Amino acid sequence: MLPVTRVLAPNPGVYTLEGTNTWIVGREPSIVIDPGPDIPGHLDDVARQARPVGAVLVTHDHPDHAPGALPFAQQVGSPVYAFRLAGAEELRAGQRVRAGTLDLTAIHTPGHTSDHMAFFEPGSGTLFTGDAVVGRGTTFIDPPDGDLVQYLRSLKRMAELGPRTIYPGHGPVVLRAQERILEYLAHREERETQVLSALAGGPRTIAEMVGAIYADQPKDVHPLAARSVLAHLLKLADEGRAECTGKTEDGPWAAATPRTCQRCGRLVRAKARYCNSCSLAMLQAEG
Repeated sequence: MLPVTRVLAPNPGVYTLEGTNTWIVGREPSIVIDPGPDIPGHLDDVARQARPVGAVLVTHDHPDHAPGALPFAQQVGSPVYAFRLAGAEELRAGQRVRAGTLDLTAIHTPGHTSDHMAFFEPGSGTLFTGDAVVGRGTTFIDPPDGDLVQYLRSLKRMAELGPRTIYPGHGPVVLRAQERILEYLAHREERETQVLSALAGGPRTIAEMVGAIYADQPKDVHPLAARSVLAHLLKLADEGRAECTGKTEDGPWAAATPRTCQRCGRLVRAKARYCNSCSLAMLQAEG
């Protein structure tokens, strides 16, 4: 069984639940995932339990996951790897990070952020998901760095790995990994249906949609909900099923009918006249 230890960072909040989960994976040497915020007491606690450390990994550069990575790596004398973090070694999709007999594969999972990485250990089916999948509740998608189209692809990519256990960036361990990922996909599909239903009655601002869709939620979560609704609207706009008719991203937004390629009849993105294949073919013909 893969040895995994959690050290909970003392940074509870709306976004972080009980705090950021710092994961110590393997032993002598270990790999530490997401040292979290730069809180000396927390980093000291992780170092005591993790030494010797072969590598430090960062799932993404949000302030509750990344600031402690470089100070911690210096403290324990190990390299730090991240997709996007100044001072870290660049982490690439598919890269394998080894420490002793432990071997983790980096999986690029954009959507929550464009730099988001998950880490997979295939022998045990263990998946470290950062904020792509959390232990309780759903993941926040905040445009423009957050992208719902990419996020849905990332969820499907993680499902294809066949994970058995998820160790998330926040909240408890998820023992039914595939079931949770499918729940996430179903949740996004349900939310999209709600957004389309709100637009069916005519143009609506994001604030109006949030008031209807999140009517049973406290008002203090509505600003976060507005960003989530925007993420869905941007996806629908990319598919030609919604359009912003106002001067700001708040709208009003209206339902739209997807366009078809004027050359081949296939669906096209947003307000394009031609699909990608036909656009490329015409450019090559002109060249």
